Amino acid sequence: MSVPLHHRAGPSVYRSRAPHPGLRPVVAAAWAGRPGWVRDIRVLPDGCVDLVWDGRELSAVVTRDVALRVPLRSSWSAGLRLRCGVAGSLLGTSIADLPPGATPLRELWPEASEDRFAGCTTPAQALAVLEDLVGGRAAEPDPVVSAAVSLLSGARVPALATSTGTSERVLRRRFTHEVGMSPKRLQRVLRLQAFLAGLTPATALAAAAAEHGYADQSHLGRETRRLTGSSPAELVRGRRLAETFQTSGSARPQDRGHELPADDRGAH
Repeated sequence: MSVPLHHRAGPSVYRSRAPHPGLRPVVAAAWAGRPGWVRDIRVLPDGCVDLVWDGRELSAVVTRDVALRVPLRSSWSAGLRLRCGVAGSLLGTSIADLPPGATPLRELWPEASEDRFAGCTTPAQALAVLEDLVGGRAAEPDPVVSAAVSLLSGARVPALATSTGTSERVLRRRFTHEVGMSPKRLQRVLRLQAFLAGLTPATALAAAAAEHGYADQSHLGRETRRLTGSSPAELVRGRRLAETFQTSGSARPQDRGHELPADDRGAH
């Protein structure tokens, strides 16, 4: 989820599609965006890593459990969102060693030269280069971490370690490598994301807190402030602003869309 920091009207599109079938074990989605005007957005933590081409630089963008402020240019950008729990193996480094925000991908993959994108004039072309780049990596995700992530929302960490046939200490170490944080910290991030996914202007915060496993509304408030810098009520207003200011003029909120821009005919 992204939240606009400057309330100025203008068209904006952010949509995604499924990745190439051969990449689905490691890539959750391919996406592209056109911000409409130059501004900053706040990117909330989701435990994922994105590989992003912004027209100038190819980066690995890490959120972990902090909110980021990311400057958007008026031109398009494109990226691949890696599945939670696979980034360490794919990038060949511990995600805990990368700072939150953007790291030039060439520092991790020498073959990831920006020259490969020189001829890309549409998001679809850039995504094809990105998918080819990721497809050329011979990396297998950690099966223990992948299995644990799928069970994380409803399990305590000791039980999670037992169910994946490992110890808490080993599980924590493997999570730190793949995700950049412990299972418990990721669990808190995923709970926040589940809360955000159902957030509307009509959300009853006390009921939402109970639904997503928070002790009470105060607990929800403390967690959202720690992870996002905003209260739950501010996040409700932010979602409403995102729908108002990041829509291309149609009745359908573009920031909630999950397809590539319709005028990019090579994307489908």
